[in-house]
Amino acid sequence: MNVLVLGSGGREHALTWALSRSENIGDLFVAPGNGGTAAIAQNVTVDPLNADEVVAFVKEHGIELVVIGPEAPLVAGIADAVRAEGVSVFGPNQDAAQLEGSKSFSKEFMLAHNLPTAAYKKCVTLEEAMDYLHEVGAPIVVKADGLAAGKGVIVADDMETAEEGVRSCFDGAFGDAGAVVVIEEMLVGPECSMLAFLADGKASCMPCSQDHKRAYDGDKGPNTGGMGAYSPVPCVDAETEAAMQKVMADAAAATMEDFAAGYRGVLYGGFMLTPEGPKLLEFNARFGDPETQVIMPRLASDALTAFKAVADGKIDEIGAEWDPRCAVTVVLASGGYPGSYEKGKVITGIEDAAAMDDVIVFHAGTAVNDAGQLVTSGGRVLTVTAMGDTFAEAIARAYEACDKIDFEGKQLRLDIGKRAL
Repeated sequence: MNVLVLGSGGREHALTWALSRSENIGDLFVAPGNGGTAAIAQNVTVDPLNADEVVAFVKEHGIELVVIGPEAPLVAGIADAVRAEGVSVFGPNQDAAQLEGSKSFSKEFMLAHNLPTAAYKKCVTLEEAMDYLHEVGAPIVVKADGLAAGKGVIVADDMETAEEGVRSCFDGAFGDAGAVVVIEEMLVGPECSMLAFLADGKASCMPCSQDHKRAYDGDKGPNTGGMGAYSPVPCVDAETEAAMQKVMADAAAATMEDFAAGYRGVLYGGFMLTPEGPKLLEFNARFGDPETQVIMPRLASDALTAFKAVADGKIDEIGAEWDPRCAVTVVLASGGYPGSYEKGKVITGIEDAAAMDDVIVFHAGTAVNDAGQLVTSGGRVLTVTAMGDTFAEAIARAYEACDKIDFEGKQLRLDIGKRAL
């Protein structure tokens, strides 16, 4: 089967890696891909946000399945354009992608279908937001309504931080994403994620994972796209996991009511495990990053079979089986991330790290320069994933692999996965 993956990050490398292991894979393309996907597939210069370019490539190369990695092509309606040509797509249509594209839309969906979540208010002016802030007080959470690459959330413990967060949104810190602001009750408890394959009103849930959003050790510093993750999540007991699975199943059923084409792809449920039970913080309409880098290595069955079954609405044919071992992934970032950073730094040691048993190095912000050297090209450069029978083993193996990789300004957290201990 010929497959096209859209995207260029660590998530897309992990998805491509999983697909490449299938016995049924034919030609495998990634648009635009990165330095890691180039080693296992063919990178192509197709703009994943340009429907005409994507459709033309699909037709020319006999693509039978398109897997959409990032949120932006989904919100732009790329899935709709490809499906209109009769080609299978793993990823929801544009209307359903608004579950991630607009936080207020997502909150309205949750409330309409009695999915447990925090109280909130949608604000369209600075004055309205400030008035509501002073009505409810801090602590509070301020969110840019639109897509902000995982960085449009301000967790405010005091009013000064909350007011600054609201102003930053309306002052354009997150571009058009901040033109509308959602102010939300702050829930208390551990966070974790549950991803689920969705097709035609049914959900097939994956193992839980937990990421580390803050830039520095001890969950200090600014929010990032994610500095590491681990799976499974020891604090999620059987009762809590069942409650989360029920929420995802209810959400899957609701998609058949609200969206004409239903929902075929993956739905990411971001949960807070409150004293009252798990509550939704957010939905994403795609795999998480870096959660994908710990979930895909735990998928012991054929990824292509699963993705094609979802795309064709045959969720009972997924046949997903999961490796019971622990997985930990550590992000190696450019110096200065999530602020400004330099690109073009030569990367060494990846081969030594990848040669270790039960270690996979996924590329994110990498490229090949004119001299043929692998160099940094983004904020999050690599994610180093290790498996182990215990979390202690997986953590030790991941950091041993990280020590083998070097580039100027390399930045990483040293406490990824330690919550699991």
